Amino acid sequence: MNQEKGNVLALLPLIIFVSLFLGAGILSGDFYAFPVLVSIIIAAVVALAMNRKESLTSKVERFAKGAGHPDIMIMVFIFLLAGAFSGVAEKMGAVDSTVNFALSVLPGNLVIVGLFIIAAFISLSMGTSMGTIAALAPIGVGISSGADISMPLAMATVIGGAMFGDNLSFISDTTIAAVRTQKTEMKDKFKVNFFIVLPAAIITMVILFVLTMGTPSSVDAGSFDWVKIIPYLGVIIGALAGLNVFVVLIGGIVLAGMIGFADGSFTPSSYFGSVADGMTGMAEIVILSILIGGVVELIRHNGGIQAILYHATRKIKSPQGAQLATAGLVSSTNLCTANNTISIIIAGPLAKTLSDQYGVDSRKSASILDIFSCAVQGLIPYGAQALLVAEVAGISPVSIIPYAFYPVLIAVCGLIAIQFALPKFTRRSVTDTDPVRSS
Repeated sequence: MNQEKGNVLALLPLIIFVSLFLGAGILSGDFYAFPVLVSIIIAAVVALAMNRKESLTSKVERFAKGAGHPDIMIMVFIFLLAGAFSGVAEKMGAVDSTVNFALSVLPGNLVIVGLFIIAAFISLSMGTSMGTIAALAPIGVGISSGADISMPLAMATVIGGAMFGDNLSFISDTTIAAVRTQKTEMKDKFKVNFFIVLPAAIITMVILFVLTMGTPSSVDAGSFDWVKIIPYLGVIIGALAGLNVFVVLIGGIVLAGMIGFADGSFTPSSYFGSVADGMTGMAEIVILSILIGGVVELIRHNGGIQAILYHATRKIKSPQGAQLATAGLVSSTNLCTANNTISIIIAGPLAKTLSDQYGVDSRKSASILDIFSCAVQGLIPYGAQALLVAEVAGISPVSIIPYAFYPVLIAVCGLIAIQFALPKFTRRSVTDTDPVRSS
């Protein structure tokens, strides 16, 4: 396929952004030592300084056009609503009730398998792996002590379940980014993504069961109120039913508020404070998304995106090759940035171009982006997830890697889905959003 070579030098802002992230982490041992927003600001300044043929005014206008692209703005609105829902649901007590309910119904000899299931459900409901880990890591420590189960195994189980929901949740920032960049529907991406990773989840649970047979747990479940679980169920059911994501999230915020007011968890002040706190918690990813949109637009205009496409696609001769290139792009970016959402935002536009050129279904492309970014994020010892559980459990994040079954398995399942063109799609137009059918 003939195409222009583009301008490799135009990629300098992106290289600087990644280098600051990676370099500061290697030198300090803390991959979050250099603030990501400072990294992208420096990259933006470099991007604006390039291409002297254009005036600074025109470059700033082009940057603003990319930053304010409709896809970016829609993604920002969803981020804010997702943060508001998570904040309200957590303050209302939905997380504690969900965890304690699950522990109360699980047999003692299935407690480590149950820990994976609980983490998967909560992350699917909350849309955040970090929020799930913060809630469950202390419980995992208790299970490890009470059941004489390896602490790294318990912590890896929490991360695995958390990445399940991070990959699939309708309100996960990775899902939002993957869906928006590939211009597909959330429910359609979910069906394709779920088909690919379900075997990984099942195999993970089998492995956990075999490894922990004969080690019953003495961990006691706390009190719970099943009514507080309803907002999570409502969000999942509404999203699966195909309701607009804005309707689903606003409905979840209102429902959680109604329950909180009814049982005294909320006053008007605390309710709206929780909404504001939840939105504020998304501030970094919102600002980052906007700035990356501007930087990528300048890089695109200067020929950088075309250069990546030229070099990444020179040897691609099939849809499978395009999908492997997408997996490689998002994985390598994630290794450098240690953030799966950022990696999708960076690789997403390139993946969309590849999928359009080689006839890859947008549902599959979005799934590949999300699967491989979450696989890498769940494996790297310098990722926020591993660092958090290591801090809570008092262990080395490296000790978790041998037990990271789920992240490895979803990558394997993703490669199998690419190699054997799974799932099989019915022919449809670009705007058709009929359910996925597998043959």
